[in-house]
Amino acid sequence: QVQLVESGGDLVQPGGSLRLSCAASGFTLDLYAIGWFRQAPGKEREGVSCISSGDGSTYYSDSVKGRFAISQDNAKNTVYLQMNSLKPEDTAVYYCATDWTLSCSFYYTPSRRHFWGQGTQVTVSS
Repeated sequence: QVQLVESGGDLVQPGGSLRLSCAASGFTLDLYAIGWFRQAPGKEREGVSCISSGDGSTYYSDSVKGRFAISQDNAKNTVYLQMNSLKPEDTAVYYCATDWTLSCSFYYTPSRRHFWGQGTQVTVSS
């Protein structure tokens, strides 16, 4: 079965850290670009970060640059999102997705046409 499964979401205090995982089954992650997205209540889904193992490119939104880091473990067929210095505005459901290409251009425009995981909740609150 082809699927993406996110995990690692939790309740964390401001300034804390979390590492999210996006595990793939039924296909090989390093053949495609993988993006992380998030959606807060009442807001549109937005791209957070993307990695393309084709050329090792990584991308970050301005709101998370310098605080989040995306990485990939091909042996585990998993992409990670290390989130540091978390802020209350980082609270959202986080999703990983792919559009079945090696380009990260899809991460700028989230779409129902992309292949999504089920999401994991991240709550940043004291």
